Amino acid sequence: MTLKDFFKRDRFAVGAGVELMDVKEGYAKARMLVTPEHLNGGGVCQGGALFTLADLACAAAMNSHLVLTLGTSANITFVANVSEGYVFAEARELVDHPKMPYCEVRVTDETDRLLAVFTSSGYRKKGAVIDADRPL
Repeated sequence: MTLKDFFKRDRFAVGAGVELMDVKEGYAKARMLVTPEHLNGGGVCQGGALFTLADLACAAAMNSHLVLTLGTSANITFVANVSEGYVFAEARELVDHPKMPYCEVRVTDETDRLLAVFTSSGYRKKGAVIDADRPL
């Protein structure tokens, strides 16, 4: 099983249309096509959908060391909106601590316009090894 296969088990993210594109040690990139089902009452992509996209990219980056890492806190700041097209989440692990990693995710549209910044810390479960090969 690869990390991509492992994250296909995240049924909520998959159901929202999130696709993991790339995972390297401490890094991940995901995308989601904004469809009418993602739009809120104001006609723009619902914040929860963007949060889900960023959260999956963050989880992939933090779990890229093959030790099960679960989120302990997360924050997102929205700076622009989008109504259609692909949106991307690029996650970089800023702190690779053995127990408490920290990650930043930039969410952008197809023109690389910044939509949101997501930050999260996690907890690495001792002895909980992910049975996966790193390559996608």
